[in-house]
Amino acid sequence: MICKSFEFNKIDIKKHNFYLFYGENNGLKKELIETVFKKKFKENIYNYDESQILQNEKRFFDEILTKSFFENEKFIIISGATVKIIDIINELIEQKVNDTYIVLLSDKLEKKSKLRYLFEKEKNLVCVPFYADNFQSLSFIANEFFKKINIPVSQEIINLLINRANGDRQNLKNEINKIEGFLVDKKNITLENILKLTNMTEINNYSELVDNCLAKNEKKIINILNENNFTNEDSIIIIRVLLAKAKRLFNIKKAMKSNKNLDEVLASLKPPVFWKDKDLVKQQLKNYSAQDTEKLIYSINNTELQIKKNYNLSISILLDFIFNQGKKINN
Repeated sequence: MICKSFEFNKIDIKKHNFYLFYGENNGLKKELIETVFKKKFKENIYNYDESQILQNEKRFFDEILTKSFFENEKFIIISGATVKIIDIINELIEQKVNDTYIVLLSDKLEKKSKLRYLFEKEKNLVCVPFYADNFQSLSFIANEFFKKINIPVSQEIINLLINRANGDRQNLKNEINKIEGFLVDKKNITLENILKLTNMTEINNYSELVDNCLAKNEKKIINILNENNFTNEDSIIIIRVLLAKAKRLFNIKKAMKSNKNLDEVLASLKPPVFWKDKDLVKQQLKNYSAQDTEKLIYSINNTELQIKKNYNLSISILLDFIFNQGKKINN
């Protein structure tokens, strides 16, 4: 059956054993898992990635079906779920695992998706679509936070926070956590305070790591990694930054076929390459031919796919890729 995300709190989650959460709003998925499921199931919580299950189905079934004296109920989260897991879900349904509760997490699923169709048509299965947050939903979250702590703020501050959130409530909550820490011993906050607290330092660190990877500055890469504690959550952002900068290299190479003046090509780019970044970009261009940039883009897309399939290992996968790309051609 289909349930809207904003009505999910009305469901008695112990009446259903199987849930499919799909869509692009990962922040709201995480929120419901934390506030609804993990409040009910404080112990015996297991996290899997679909690829782990498919690689060893027998082990997965053994872990699910084996009962211990201390385990009355199990709550299982399966990330990266696709149609490949549908036979396993059907088998678990047949086994009637009444004391096991499973949430499948998927990205966008087409209407013709067999996995989505299964969960929509069966009354005992719950299918919940998660659409991207809009201005109104993010504005509500921000306003509720300031109302709760009794701190008056301007609409300009609310708008700034929403812009920094980039359409993701998890980003917004990360910024709210920073603000909450700042306000521990204060009774007001200004726009200047917000600007400093949400200064996008992390994004600058991601960009610096990617630039030096493409420039093959091994020592600089190591220094950046030593100074930052990147997590699995950072991996998708970093790989997207890497893809965007690889595509920029490809476009520069393409433009240089008709204009050999590199400075003119860089000046004509949209968005433009800032003067402080030009030397790094020139160094990157020396490392990659037009054909190499095409191969690089393909490799990045493949790495992003691996990261999504193996979320628990995502930062390791990303760093392996970064180190391999960042190695100098002649050591």
